[in-house]
Amino acid sequence: MEFDRRTMLGAAAAVPLAGKALSPKVLSGDWEAIARQYDVTREVIQLEHGNWGMMPRPVLSAYHAMNERVNRETSFYARRTMVGDLEVVRGQVAATLGVQADEIALTRNATEALKALILQYNRLKPGDAVLYADLDYDSMQGSMEALAARRGVRVIKIALPEPATHQGVIDAYEAAFKTNPEVRMALLTHASHRTGLIIPVAEITAMAEARGIDVIVDAAHSVGQLDFRLPDLKAPFIGLNLHKWFGAPLGVGAIYVRKDRLDAIDPDPAEDPKNLAITAKVHTGTPGYAAQLTVPAALAFQAAIGAGRREARLQALRDRWVHALRDIPQVQIMTPDDPRMYGAITSFRLRGKTSHGDNVALAKALLDQHRVFTVHRDGLASGSCVRVTPALATRMEELDALVAAIRDIAGKV
Repeated sequence: MEFDRRTMLGAAAAVPLAGKALSPKVLSGDWEAIARQYDVTREVIQLEHGNWGMMPRPVLSAYHAMNERVNRETSFYARRTMVGDLEVVRGQVAATLGVQADEIALTRNATEALKALILQYNRLKPGDAVLYADLDYDSMQGSMEALAARRGVRVIKIALPEPATHQGVIDAYEAAFKTNPEVRMALLTHASHRTGLIIPVAEITAMAEARGIDVIVDAAHSVGQLDFRLPDLKAPFIGLNLHKWFGAPLGVGAIYVRKDRLDAIDPDPAEDPKNLAITAKVHTGTPGYAAQLTVPAALAFQAAIGAGRREARLQALRDRWVHALRDIPQVQIMTPDDPRMYGAITSFRLRGKTSHGDNVALAKALLDQHRVFTVHRDGLASGSCVRVTPALATRMEELDALVAAIRDIAGKV
């Protein structure tokens, strides 16, 4: 995917924003210059950027300006011109994602979007089945499980293969669909928050649709981390975040429903039941308007870097530590080296140490003994692990420090 930087920066100016122009070094992909755009804590080596994305300085400046305006003008702005400004934002989000504006609505996060897609999906009847996997996000698993009582369906959970391969993941879903021909809806997580595994969504979606199965895609972590547009996934229903890898302020996500499938998702109960528009699929009340209005600044910053360069940099950061540890038998890396199957995120554990307690202790040792901040992840069928998430603010030498820390800990086991 390529962005036209002049178009994006010009479009961003349609909504009043504050912030300094990016330097030529940033625009040329000078990664040290880009890293300096982020104010990262120096208390630790921060390798847990997966919770949400840090705003670079130009975006933070724009956010401060929008907060001040919304706070100062309140309803005088909101009831006169803010709606039009928010429509500009929605249009820019749609253009960035490669879809039409009437297929996108802003939400507060991907969870809100995906809850609407799962729980308001209206094509299920008693006796049908739905399917999800162990790497899917916890609240999305909970929403899938809730369909048993709400829709009278059978809920099927599968474990994705370890070690994973591109074809192996496709085969796992194909086997599950063949074994359970009553499946009519499946949840796919494009980029796992547990291990960072990227699954071949487009191929699985095509296979599912050939069997009459609709696919809902969790793209919370893949949008902005990977170089693609939503139509590339081939899926009709997608939930995503803008405050993770695009670096918008906290509290902005989006829901996507392909135009020809709008009738498959019921309106939110607070909306007119006859309203099929994408904007009726969610009802958030009063959201963080300043956060939403800052999205053009985040899109412009990322477009100036370029989606392909961003993905390559994030993969290079991951490769820096993973490749340095492949020869350590005590260390188990949870994603393969197939570049189709990872971005920035990758998890690891010490072999044989698969319990929750083992990996809480491992993350604690990294922090207490080496000042490296990571996070443990539970929920894999095979056990727990520790997630490492670099970002554009990360320097290569910080990954080298992680390698030294893991080698030290592993050598004591």
